Amino acid sequence: MIDILIIGSGAAGLTTALKLKEQKCDNITILSKTYPTASQTSQAQGGINAVLNTTTDSIELHIEDTLKSSHSLGDKKTISYMCQNGANTIKWLDDIGVPFSRDKNNNIAQRQLGGATHKRACYSSDYTGVKILHTLYDNCIKNSIKFLNEYMLIDLIIEDETIKGVVVFEISTSKVHQILASKVILATGGYGGIYHNYTTNSTATTGEVISIAYRNGVKVSNMEFVQFHPTSLKNSCVLIGESARGEGGYLVTKDGKRFTNELAPRDIVAREIYKKILDNQEVFLDLRHLGEQKIKELMPQEYTIVKQFTQKELDKDLISITPAAHYSMGGIDVDIDGKTNIKNLFAVGECANNHIHGANRLGGNSLLEVITFGLRVGNFVAKEQSIPIENKEYEAFLKEKENIEYLFDYNPIKNFYRYKDRVGKILFEKVGLFRSKKLLQEALWELEDITEATMYMGIEDKSKTYNTNLKEFLEFSNMLLTARLVVNAALKREQSCGAHYRIDEEEK
Repeated sequence: MIDILIIGSGAAGLTTALKLKEQKCDNITILSKTYPTASQTSQAQGGINAVLNTTTDSIELHIEDTLKSSHSLGDKKTISYMCQNGANTIKWLDDIGVPFSRDKNNNIAQRQLGGATHKRACYSSDYTGVKILHTLYDNCIKNSIKFLNEYMLIDLIIEDETIKGVVVFEISTSKVHQILASKVILATGGYGGIYHNYTTNSTATTGEVISIAYRNGVKVSNMEFVQFHPTSLKNSCVLIGESARGEGGYLVTKDGKRFTNELAPRDIVAREIYKKILDNQEVFLDLRHLGEQKIKELMPQEYTIVKQFTQKELDKDLISITPAAHYSMGGIDVDIDGKTNIKNLFAVGECANNHIHGANRLGGNSLLEVITFGLRVGNFVAKEQSIPIENKEYEAFLKEKENIEYLFDYNPIKNFYRYKDRVGKILFEKVGLFRSKKLLQEALWELEDITEATMYMGIEDKSKTYNTNLKEFLEFSNMLLTARLVVNAALKREQSCGAHYRIDEEEK
């Protein structure tokens, strides 16, 4: 029996665990589908927002920028809490050892990111997310926090609208386990991975927690709002972070002409780029004017990534780019303390919708949100009373155990990988940067057809050891429901708003 179980080992989960430890909670376990240092947090390269210099910036302006970027769909109370605590969040990270870049006066350096009116993103060259993630993990190890790596969530155990634990799939053995816990915190990351082949997200970020939660009566909200990052490498969708534009990079067409404000909110920039692509024009990121020294000092990761994937160099070449699904603003509906509608079930980070980002996330706010609310949720959960859990085999566990056994016995007729590629293409083309009732309805019909076809799908690999075929089929099955939730939410919102951009009038 576990007192507090955290699902997910990114920045949100690790921060929550450290705060729980600070509050003298001992029986804490972090469960992760991969390993902590492989978390999606590592993709947050550009920086973490906070107002550190109130003579040139203000908390009020940070709140205003965040609300504006959210298209007024963000909750002002929650946004205000995050912005007001930004400096404290940075101090906490600095105190535990995050190696922030410094200016000539040894103050934490800051850069301006898209949608911001001032330089307020603290950074560690362009490794900000990686440095934060590794520092958090190191501190969890120092604090003897227990990890269960390579365990995948496949169901929640809920009775009488109260969480009792979870059902998990042990990837290394293909065994199904139930883990009972008095309090469960979901911190599994977003659902951008449903845009398979058209996303900057890692292959592990498939958002199954959303469909698992939804099937169990957990409320979700704002599912239609998926942010597309303006700059991913063409043909691979590998992310080139906002630091590239924050340090003065240009977006240009083949003739070298700039066509948009590079530091406008991401939804605007991404659409302007995609308009050019739809017009059969190639779009490039141009950093050549910054020079080799500045690029290698401030963007060493970007320089290496570009050379590795394109054989081009940032200081010498134009880099062909395309928008790609990057961040999900919606998710499990929670209040400011991470509470869901299920007793003792909480959510924090990108899988949760605490109504910070609304219709479009402000660059630099993702890391700020996950750390600030990881600290708050950890503090809140520590004070919540544990509930005795009956030690028995629960129905959810028995059902999932039977389902896995069936998959090993069943010989599939259809290959789900082909359909997985199709799902990503459907979503990008019809539930992407430009949407309409016609496109969304077509997408829904196609997704429903694929869902019906899953009865003929399964796994061909019958090995019990590290069966990635089984893991990926479980992910795919959940991706289909999450995708339909996104489409249905998009159909209901008939007016354009931020990342949800409707073109219905253009089709008439």
